[in-house]
Amino acid sequence: MKLEYQGPVVLAILDGVGLRRELVGNAVKLAHTEFLNYAVKKYPSMGLLASGEAVGVLKGDMGNSEVGHNAIGSGQIIKQGIARVEEAFETGAIWQSEAWRGLLDRFHENPDLTLHLSGIFSDGKVHSSIDHLKRLVERAYSEGIRHVRVHAVLDGRDVPPRSAEVYVREFEDFIKALEKGSLNQAPLDYKIASGGGRMVYVADRYESDWEIVKRGWDAIVWGKAEKTFLSASEAIDALRAEDPEVQDQYLPPFVIVDGNGEPIGRVKDGDAFIYIDFRADRAIEIAQAFTYDDFPYFDRGTVGNVRPNVYFVGMTEYNSDTHVPEHRLVEPLEFKDSLHAFLGSKNLSELAISETVKFGHVTYYFNGNSYEKAPGEVHLEIPSDTAPFNTRPWMKSAEITDKVLEEAPNYRFIRLNYPGGDMVGHFAELEPTIVALEAIDLQLARLAKKVDELGGVLLITADHGNAEELTDENGVAKTSHSTSPVPFIIYDNTDNAKKYQLAKVENAGLANLAATLALFLGQEDYPTSWHEPLIKGV
Repeated sequence: MKLEYQGPVVLAILDGVGLRRELVGNAVKLAHTEFLNYAVKKYPSMGLLASGEAVGVLKGDMGNSEVGHNAIGSGQIIKQGIARVEEAFETGAIWQSEAWRGLLDRFHENPDLTLHLSGIFSDGKVHSSIDHLKRLVERAYSEGIRHVRVHAVLDGRDVPPRSAEVYVREFEDFIKALEKGSLNQAPLDYKIASGGGRMVYVADRYESDWEIVKRGWDAIVWGKAEKTFLSASEAIDALRAEDPEVQDQYLPPFVIVDGNGEPIGRVKDGDAFIYIDFRADRAIEIAQAFTYDDFPYFDRGTVGNVRPNVYFVGMTEYNSDTHVPEHRLVEPLEFKDSLHAFLGSKNLSELAISETVKFGHVTYYFNGNSYEKAPGEVHLEIPSDTAPFNTRPWMKSAEITDKVLEEAPNYRFIRLNYPGGDMVGHFAELEPTIVALEAIDLQLARLAKKVDELGGVLLITADHGNAEELTDENGVAKTSHSTSPVPFIIYDNTDNAKKYQLAKVENAGLANLAATLALFLGQEDYPTSWHEPLIKGV
């Protein structure tokens, strides 16, 4: 089977759009998506696994954009994210790492230093796990580290939207239990020292808004925030009373102070800092703030804007090109035989495009955690809105499409990401998410028309589910991703459509797409490491 197209092969990734039969909370089914409904009925389509072991995470765990794009772009299922970290804890490799041993040396030399830990503060398991935080704190206790401070990046996105108090009290109870075991030692000095919602404190991504990182920096390093409280529990209760409707991801930054109003947990020279996220996108910027000598993004408040003398440790590597951070508890993944590199070796031109909030996924993650471009590969970023996405749910779907229509004749392979299903879906609000999907549907129709004009093919899929499940089984708002399968649709009106049919692939998932794309691009000698394609010759 040799497929030859005059026009481009276009891969449209509908971020966060899964398949689910139930109508309740299902924006995907409730939206008026005329083009998608037509395409599913007329053209070859199937569901693909996009969660759990199919994308290299733990069985039963939801998928996410990082692992989804990794699987699509690598053609392989590689154990990563939480699965990789869990293995390091189970084998004890994490305690033998250069990073952990170097941290202990620091505290053995000066027991009065403080160990700081931060990261997404929940059991969402998309970016981090509070269980990993507890294990690190327990080990710090067993190693005799006397002073620990936690800076909690509150979630409300990968977990229920108003659940911060659950995790704060759970962790405070965990510390109390540790204190009971320290009766014969010096009293424990382990506390939550600051916090804030992930969308306003510390955890910016793709350099969308460095002010978010600065707010976190000011709270963590300088003990400065608009809100101060005597404990984290008091902080959550007060902020919840102030605005009962606010989701955890938007809770304002706060600092915990003592009876004299002094911050209890500033990071100081000599201290150590562990960022517990195993996913890079919301970790890399704070890592840069602590590790870069040349740092132009905001004033760190130090003389000459020099970085503080802090031993910064990442759960893993957050940038495989620059190898940041230098110290990490779990060694990074190694991706081989990526799709973009294979196509580059064939001198096939590639375009990757999305708006800011998903630009890194369709470039860095798709390319095997690397910003390095293959020969003939171009990346285009459309700046995202800074207003909350539920207030502008169409996002930049039209602008992305405009650019693709303009550039389509110039490339053999085009991949794009429409973020609306995920970014609006994370608000768990039905009407805005429906609008997001209807806006995307309009743009898919425009894409399809252009593909027909050029004699190409349009492949439609998603990286994980979200918009199809905005409520849980009890009708409670659900802001997290899902474990739903995702669509795969082949929109092809050329004569090539007579040459192939869908293949029967057991447990077909996102990792099967690389080989499929290679065939559509006329490349039958794709790497043997890739999972089998989703099409076969008639």
